[in-house]
Amino acid sequence: MKLTAELAGTEHALELERDGVRVVATVDDRRYEIEARAIEPGIYLLQAGGRVYECRVGHAQATSDTTEVQIGSQVFQIALSDPKRLRHTAAAGAQAAGRAQVLAAMPGKVVRVIVTEGAQVEAGDALLVVEAMKMQNEMKSPKSGTVVELHATAGATVNAGDVLVVVE
Repeated sequence: MKLTAELAGTEHALELERDGVRVVATVDDRRYEIEARAIEPGIYLLQAGGRVYECRVGHAQATSDTTEVQIGSQVFQIALSDPKRLRHTAAAGAQAAGRAQVLAAMPGKVVRVIVTEGAQVEAGDALLVVEAMKMQNEMKSPKSGTVVELHATAGATVNAGDVLVVVE
């Protein structure tokens, strides 16, 4: 999975590959091999280079898309974005009067469905939560409107590119 990570005002290319507990992360051409284990929601043990780190992950603020990551006593504010999803969102925004589809960015499992078909939503409202790579991602409405199609149910697995919700 290829992402862009913004940390302290600087963008970094981030590529993640996961095989069980083993994660290979490439950050701007630097490769890191890590073992990651979730010990409870939002808390992970990371093992790298013979050292073990406790990592706490959560949203910085309820209204922010920034994730707060605490490793030891250091706290980092990180904004992750998927370049492919940004292109899709921009296209959906360009058709503000039409239909906007919310797609699964990567394979995962629907943890919670927040809206129902027929619900009125505002741009940025939470629609559902998808867990992928041990992280929960809140999927938000790209526009204000009505939920006209709901293709997700709690507990269902989804593939990258699956249409989860359609807002009109």
